[in-house]
Amino acid sequence: MTSINEQPIPAARPVIGEDEIEAAVRVLRSGRVVQGPEVAAFEEGFSRLVDDRHCVAVNSGTSALHLLLLALGIGPGDEVIVPSFSFAASANAVRLVGADVVFADIEPGSFGLDPAAVEAAITPRTAAIMPVHLYGHPAAMDKLMPIADKHRLAVVEDAGQAHAAALNGTPVGAFGAGGTFSFYPTKNMHSLEGGMVTTADAELARTLRLLRNQGMEQRYANEIVGANMRMTDVSAAVGRVQLGKVEAWTEQRRANAAYLDAHITAPAVTTPPVAEGARHVYHQYTVRISGDRDAAMAKLTEAGIGNAVYYPTPIHRLKPYWEPDQKAGRTWDLPETERAAAEVVSLPVHPSLTEGDLERIVAAVNSLGENL
Repeated sequence: MTSINEQPIPAARPVIGEDEIEAAVRVLRSGRVVQGPEVAAFEEGFSRLVDDRHCVAVNSGTSALHLLLLALGIGPGDEVIVPSFSFAASANAVRLVGADVVFADIEPGSFGLDPAAVEAAITPRTAAIMPVHLYGHPAAMDKLMPIADKHRLAVVEDAGQAHAAALNGTPVGAFGAGGTFSFYPTKNMHSLEGGMVTTADAELARTLRLLRNQGMEQRYANEIVGANMRMTDVSAAVGRVQLGKVEAWTEQRRANAAYLDAHITAPAVTTPPVAEGARHVYHQYTVRISGDRDAAMAKLTEAGIGNAVYYPTPIHRLKPYWEPDQKAGRTWDLPETERAAAEVVSLPVHPSLTEGDLERIVAAVNSLGENL
């Protein structure tokens, strides 16, 4: 039970400090508040995280996925292979462009797409593969890219949780045709709300800029049908401040995770493995619980340790996907996805944790014992 002098440790803690507030106020006073110089500067700065790829800022991570699929020409009649163990936005973006979602199973260690499952899911209609770098661990891009190249498929990286993650020295968002990032407040860095698309293709980047701004580069000279998915300069200014801090925060997350790895000894808890060559940035520190997960979470909550399940229901079991599949008689064989959804629990790992917080987290987890 939490001591009267101990405050609960939140699972996540968005950072909005004086630097972010001052940046927002500065932009508001300037009068240039939408798609102005702050957005351009944020794009230029973020490019350094993704091997100097072109960067296109938008109003959310979901918009980033949606516009990238549109820009790649993916639509009705196409299939996109997606993990079911992800946030619904990954699959929703595919549906929003009129393409069909094909779910593939995940690797048990990285929680990313299983390359063998992806290869087995490819059909003549497959247009793209969407690896999700879940919890900040890079997907198996070293195996997925050769599969995509062999079948001439686009690779759309959902890196919404993986700012500054890398595999064998290559940052996520710099592998495929394009990558997408989210700047929601609980992410490893944020812009209050926003997203980014990254690509090495200059023409694709131009198409993305047209799509986010009603199809026009020059005012009232609409070239294609587009939408309004612009980022505000207020968001970009906050994002620029956070961009200057994300590397230090990332190292603190990694240090916190290393402490938890070294000190969690409860037999019922499996700490997150890291693949060889992977730079895990720990958006979440996600363990597996063998036994009664609900009881374990209740004990952690009672001890004042924030915890959550990401994600309790795989996407293929959510109503918008489950009901159409049932009507069509379609089923998915995703045993690792189902097992992960039943076992995972995310613990605090954010850079605001103190040494005392880490000690409390370890003590609470180790008190769970062997039999739950």
